[in-house]
Amino acid sequence: MGFWSNKHVLITGHTGFKGSWLSLWLQRLGANVIGYALKSPTTPNLFTKARVADGMISIEGDIRDENAFTEIVRKFNPQIVFHLAAQPLVRKSYNDPIHTFDVNIMGTVHVLNALRYSESVKVVVNVTSDKCYENREWPWGYREIDPLGGYDPYSSSKGCAEIITDSYRRSFYKEKGIHLASARAGNVIGGGDWSEDRLVPDIIRSCKERRSPLIRNPLAIRPWQHVLEPLRGYLNLAEMLWDKGELFAEAWNFGPSDEHVRNVGEVTRAIIELWGQGLSWVYDNSYQPYEAKLLKLDCSKAKVRLGWHSRLSLEETIEWTVNAYKHEAEGNDMRELVQSQIEAYERKELVM
Repeated sequence: MGFWSNKHVLITGHTGFKGSWLSLWLQRLGANVIGYALKSPTTPNLFTKARVADGMISIEGDIRDENAFTEIVRKFNPQIVFHLAAQPLVRKSYNDPIHTFDVNIMGTVHVLNALRYSESVKVVVNVTSDKCYENREWPWGYREIDPLGGYDPYSSSKGCAEIITDSYRRSFYKEKGIHLASARAGNVIGGGDWSEDRLVPDIIRSCKERRSPLIRNPLAIRPWQHVLEPLRGYLNLAEMLWDKGELFAEAWNFGPSDEHVRNVGEVTRAIIELWGQGLSWVYDNSYQPYEAKLLKLDCSKAKVRLGWHSRLSLEETIEWTVNAYKHEAEGNDMRELVQSQIEAYERKELVM
């Protein structure tokens, strides 16, 4: 907590699912948090439910508006920046590829270009995705040195964002002493995600309406992790960039261990059982655009060099997630829930 106390931290995309959790954690750590993002795209949303704006400066804006973003940077003089703002959905990228490329590629360009002129910024963490890799359905995890690519527009846009990050790091940031890294996380779940066409929110919506969830790809294998796991990785990475600079200014994977890698059908059954209404899932045999069946990350570098690894078992990850949705469904305070899970996660870290 000492490191983050009174640090000026700017988060793009703070109104989103991961951005809201990160904002609340940084508030707890004593940082002065500034957020820049569009309104949350879903109703309900964690940003509103958990009153995230109460403990920070929250500014509505589009990352593609470089002039407006530059003014925010000049006004608040952030020292550390987390870039999370994005179009984050694979299926939506098929429906609107131009918007996806515009936000995820040119939005990243505008953010990085604005930050290169800042005299206050020292550390930048650009959060991309595990889908940035050229997925060949390998049974082993992808390493940070493996080829980038992407079949669908979303994955392709994240591969491009990684290339852009590397270009800005080498062309502009290094000579200015700004330490820029990218972070690639696997499937993230947790309370407060209400996105469309995302597995856990879709299951929860079905359970709340007492109907069987429709599952598109029950045999698809994913690395499941609670949202706090990669967020801790981002925080650890930012601290090392601050202390060690260029030694850590590169790409990093943050994913769970192999025992967390399960197929969609297994995870769906576990969530339904914990919800406790005796439902079962139904296979959705309607037309579906292409999605990868197998995707794993090799996180050896983060484990060895950052000392980072998963703290929660898969069973705990699913239990914490379902408990959070139940908490919300019963009309309880989501801000209190998030803070209590962060506190429990911190305590768990201390005894490892």
